[in-house]
Amino acid sequence: MGYKSLSECINDLERHGHLIRIKEEVDPYLEMAAVHMRVYDAQGPALLFENVKGTPFPAVSNLFGTLERSQFMFRDTLEKIKVLVDVKSDPMKALRNPFRYTHVATTALSALPWKKRGGAPILHGTTRISQLPQIVNWPMDGGPFVTMPQVYTEDISKPGVMQANLGMYRIQMAGNDYIQDTEVGLHYQLHRGIGVHQSKANALGQPLKVSIFVGGPPAHALSAVMPLPEGLSELTFAGALGNRRFRYFYDEEGFCISADADFVITGMVYPNENKPEGPFGDHLGYYSLVHPFPLMRVHKVYHRKDPVWSFTVVGRPPQEDTSFGALIHEITGSAIPQEINGLHAVHAVDAAGVHPLLFAIGSERYTPYLQMDRPQEILTIANQILGKNQLSLAKYLFISAFQDNPRLDIHDVRAFLTHMLERIDFERDLHFHTQTTIDTLDYSGDGLNAGSKVVFAAVGRKKRELITELPGGFDLPRPFHQCKLALPGILAVEASAFTDDETESNTINTWCHEMRDTDFSGIQLLVLCDDAAFTAANVNNFVWVTFTRSNPSHDIHGVNSFTKHKHWGCRGPVIIDARKKAHHAPELEKVPEVEKRVDALGTKGGPLHGVI
Repeated sequence: MGYKSLSECINDLERHGHLIRIKEEVDPYLEMAAVHMRVYDAQGPALLFENVKGTPFPAVSNLFGTLERSQFMFRDTLEKIKVLVDVKSDPMKALRNPFRYTHVATTALSALPWKKRGGAPILHGTTRISQLPQIVNWPMDGGPFVTMPQVYTEDISKPGVMQANLGMYRIQMAGNDYIQDTEVGLHYQLHRGIGVHQSKANALGQPLKVSIFVGGPPAHALSAVMPLPEGLSELTFAGALGNRRFRYFYDEEGFCISADADFVITGMVYPNENKPEGPFGDHLGYYSLVHPFPLMRVHKVYHRKDPVWSFTVVGRPPQEDTSFGALIHEITGSAIPQEINGLHAVHAVDAAGVHPLLFAIGSERYTPYLQMDRPQEILTIANQILGKNQLSLAKYLFISAFQDNPRLDIHDVRAFLTHMLERIDFERDLHFHTQTTIDTLDYSGDGLNAGSKVVFAAVGRKKRELITELPGGFDLPRPFHQCKLALPGILAVEASAFTDDETESNTINTWCHEMRDTDFSGIQLLVLCDDAAFTAANVNNFVWVTFTRSNPSHDIHGVNSFTKHKHWGCRGPVIIDARKKAHHAPELEKVPEVEKRVDALGTKGGPLHGVI
């Protein structure tokens, strides 16, 4: 089956117990987001808010909140989509096993976008931006945002849907300096297809036409976030996944319109027209702050009859985008490793905010005639990873050799870090990239999009045993002497509030000097943090604090460190300073009064009773 609309999907989910309706009026300012997060935490159903304060339109969220629900929605197409992505990423598979891939070409051709000639549901009516659900997720957000948009643009030099880009980039609908109903903010980050389109339009001095689709069959939203193989159109993918060709047409102003969307916002982005956008509570667990981003001048807001607004909530992982990621991984499988020779697996660690921490497993095949205990091929693989589309945003890359443990689970953070720290040699196995780009949402660096990267590479036999409990009498010198064991061989060390780089570097250098004769047997990593108990409480806390609050070039230190021939290393443990700094963005915090209102919805007789 394939859903013709979002409403059809909602009704199907409800019939099968995957969705509940909330009939009580709910405030789009913080309250809807709080309900969503509470239900997501409980791995509960999708939510249809029928009575949203201040708007005539209902809203749905948490559609992709569990992998099981996503699998249910695409139950008739998921397997054939895996095959399509598989053969697209490695065409030779079709030659090696032609019978398995017989229907791939048919699937792709039958999913080609369909230009609709007659009337479309989306043309039922028009509205204004201010009449849409004005959903604000976090108290410091700069205004209401569209959080599940499908942003459509075309290449001005190669117009048409097959060269188009469909991406999920947040849209600020109001607040800051935006003129109500006529202007919205268009936020997108590095390495996004829309950036190429805007650059080409700017070079010609022409405005870029933008269409923002909201709702429609759920395959459309998923296609907007898929890391598809080169040459596979998002619209074709949406058609194949949804078992229904992507229907579109152009309105009288020349904007591409998704015929099956619930809402479509059209507008122009003119060269060099920016306005302040943000703050916005984002998926690293912090606010992305106010920065200039492209201004979109709104032309029209279309909607279908009885439309449903689709939204999600992002924040410190896990959130609904975590479940999105699980579905994407299931579909793409080994697509990315196929694109890099020697790469067996790669995993962006969601609990660390995705881009700050990347795990990888590669081959070591350069000198099979020698027993090598130093990284060779995996360093070339690491360089390819850091030059590959969104993987290039990685800040910390830990890469191991497949031959050392073919059964190593790249998704098991504890096991993977233990494997690395048992083998790594900090005198040679750290490789820094300074003065480079990092994720737009990561404020640990020294400017927007600016920071550093480091590769931890480990190859060979096990060199040491890591401690799993602190030995009796173990002590660190002041001022950083209070510590807890966070993971095998890793200490969370509580430290006073960070002041400035120069002062803290001097303090840490003095501390390292005092530890030059300390017995660190089985200890490889010390993480300076503001709260050792919180950091060491669980794996998720550890990776979130450590890798979102540190900039490798500035915040990595070491006991008995040295620089030789421009290579930095240390003969004792590595120290990562993961304290909050003045230039960091504030972390996201829930509002107690709003949480109490959500509690009331979960009491006996409330719409969320038995759900939260």
